[in-house]
Amino acid sequence: MMSILELKNIEKIYGNEIKTQVLYNVNLSIEKGTFNSIIGQSGSGKTTLLNIMGTLDKPTSGEVMVNGTNVKQMHNNKLSALRNETIGFIFQFHYLLPEFTALENVLMPYQIKHGKVSKDAIKKAKEYLHLVGLENVMNNMATKISGGQQQRAAIARALMNEPQIILADEPTGNLDSDSTEVIYELLRDINHQLGTTFIIITHDNRIAEKADRMIEIKDGRIYQDVNKK
Repeated sequence: MMSILELKNIEKIYGNEIKTQVLYNVNLSIEKGTFNSIIGQSGSGKTTLLNIMGTLDKPTSGEVMVNGTNVKQMHNNKLSALRNETIGFIFQFHYLLPEFTALENVLMPYQIKHGKVSKDAIKKAKEYLHLVGLENVMNNMATKISGGQQQRAAIARALMNEPQIILADEPTGNLDSDSTEVIYELLRDINHQLGTTFIIITHDNRIAEKADRMIEIKDGRIYQDVNKK
């Protein structure tokens, strides 16, 4: 199967005078359409790794390849375009804008990319809100829906520009166990229906173990890599 994301000899060091190394010689190849989990203790380097995958941070050394393109050679504008068009992000906190409705929040990535919202874009946003089960509250202000619904709206927003890859950093960290299971099943459905590649950081081993592949990071290194497919 084709690799959609590759990390080659990634190292990350923070600081100039006092240096702290967070990642050591990380090599990973993520196959298109797969559902992957990354686990590890706090401070192990998981979030740094995810930020480098998403081009939000740059490695100190090594290469990041997205669809075969080395992102090191891209200028900031091209990197921003790559993120907006190819990669979707879901965070532990939903980051919905409180002064807008759920529908308006989902439309934000499209509006950033195109500057103007078309009728087709509104239709697509409504389809994604239906997919995540929010068709009845799409016109509610973001503050007027539950925590689980807010996270589902954030998932719909991540899908808006039809990204090939979704990176999720503890997407169920603020939810109860029932909502966690609902969100997991939703992400799995999206993976199956749309063929979207998922890479999920989680502390929840129940979620991690259900992935196609479970990668454990320990002290900035890949400690375990279990492919269940």
